[in-house]
Amino acid sequence: MKYVLKFFLILFIISCEGSSSDCCVFPDLREEIIINKGIFTVSYNEIYEQPNWIEYSVSNRSKNVDRGNKNFYLEPGVKTSDNADYYKNEWDKGHLAPAATFSDSEDNLNKTFSFVNCAMQIDDLNRGEWAQLEQQVRDWSASLGNIRVRIELVFDPGHEVRETGVHIPTGFWKNLTYSNGDKECYYFPNAPTTKNWDKYLASCN
Repeated sequence: MKYVLKFFLILFIISCEGSSSDCCVFPDLREEIIINKGIFTVSYNEIYEQPNWIEYSVSNRSKNVDRGNKNFYLEPGVKTSDNADYYKNEWDKGHLAPAATFSDSEDNLNKTFSFVNCAMQIDDLNRGEWAQLEQQVRDWSASLGNIRVRIELVFDPGHEVRETGVHIPTGFWKNLTYSNGDKECYYFPNAPTTKNWDKYLASCN
């Protein structure tokens, strides 16, 4: 019996070594794993190597630390995107829970640099209207109170899958819930922006 077990073990090792997948390290990729980082909660899709959604609260925190040259880090036991997915292409490591929103402490800032908190986001969007809306939400929280944010990633049928295995989101919903219960929703295609952030306001679904 022990020789039979050794035989199948050798077959498994050979099949893994000859495969480009992560079967040895991640034999059962999950469509959803819920991760609570304290300042945000994320539903992560290991098959797509991207978040499904993320939720956090903006509460007009004071800025006490700078992001400097921090690098994104991998989460133990979770199959995520990594640096290879972003190498020499037009996609940024787009923060979903913003670093600037959680710069009140070094610990909170570090949490935003987890790969579970970033998406393959086109550079023009990430550095432009998306960032401007993030700042606007921080400004609103100073006068309107805490604002709950839920970001949902959209993957249309036929969406792009990179040779590294990562899936490219088609777009992003950013849904805001104010302290009085009012809601606003914005939809941004994952493409270079052509108008101001407020023009992406959409009906909440």
